[in-house]
Amino acid sequence: MPKVKTKSSAKKRFTVTGTGKIRRKHAYKSHILTKKSTKRKKNLTKMGFVHASDEGRVRDMLKI
Repeated sequence: MPKVKTKSSAKKRFTVTGTGKIRRKHAYKSHILTKKSTKRKKNLTKMGFVHASDEGRVRDMLKI
C-alpha cells in the first residue's frame, strides 16, 4: 500500500503543540496595513489555536 501523504499547504500553515493542540497564524496581516491600528496588527502577530470544530479537518490534512 502506498504511503499516506500530508497536504503540503497544511504542513506549512499549522504546527502541533506538545499537548496535541494545533497552532495557526492569524489572517489579515499580509498587506493593506496602513489602515489597521497598531494594537490590531500586534494582536494579529500572535499565534492562535484551531477551533475545535475545525480541528478534525486539519488533523486529517496533517495525517495525525
